[in-house]
Amino acid sequence: MHPYQSSNHDTGVLAYQNGVDHIAVQFKDGSVYLYTNKSAGRDSINQMKKLAEAGAGLTTYINQHVKDRYEAKIK
Repeated sequence: MHPYQSSNHDTGVLAYQNGVDHIAVQFKDGSVYLYTNKSAGRDSINQMKKLAEAGAGLTTYINQHVKDRYEAKIK
């Protein structure tokens, strides 16, 4: 997992891990969710990867667009 480098201290995301067709996101409460091309759509996954790498907007994007569209809760 890579630390999510947000300048917003209120972010709900702590870390992320990009894969070829997915992104795993770790939240402040320690939970880890796997979002995939299949569950959330390729465009959404690509956008989430861009936001994660930029360190801006990932929490908001998840809450507004893909919150319940995860493939699995890993932890």
